[in-house]
Amino acid sequence: INAEYMGFILEGMQQEKAKKVKKAVKKGVKAIRKHKVWTKVAFRRPKTKTQLVKHKVATHSYAKFQTYDKYAIIKHPLSSESAIRTIEDNNTLVFIVDMNANKNQIKTACEQLYSFKPIKVNTLIRPDGIKKAYVKVPKEQEALEIANKIGIMQLSHLIYQL
Repeated sequence: INAEYMGFILEGMQQEKAKKVKKAVKKGVKAIRKHKVWTKVAFRRPKTKTQLVKHKVATHSYAKFQTYDKYAIIKHPLSSESAIRTIEDNNTLVFIVDMNANKNQIKTACEQLYSFKPIKVNTLIRPDGIKKAYVKVPKEQEALEIANKIGIMQLSHLIYQL
């Protein structure tokens, strides 16, 4: 194959490529465009990816410490008459806990603070906006003993004596 013949072939290929590019520029690459069929009346703007802001300068001049620990989760034990009744009858301790605390966090806080492994935790939010947790104590341990260690039952005996 001589060089002249190769030159003609290359020229022909370049011309074909040029024609394709010309056609693409004139007509557009995606000639057939399918439109989305809207089935709902209201248009909701699609959610797009949001990226975290990377600050060039530190936002605080000090390091933030983790303050949401076991003491922040369990605020105090409840020592009302109904709470003491649940301690005696159902082997269950009653605590006032932080509003943002979940059941697993309450469970681990009980393990760390009062050294017993709760069976289960039930929570409710009182009408005054405070979260209350019912912590079920295992059958091997008694809730009365744990309440005495904490200091709940000492108050209740004074109430019953009055």
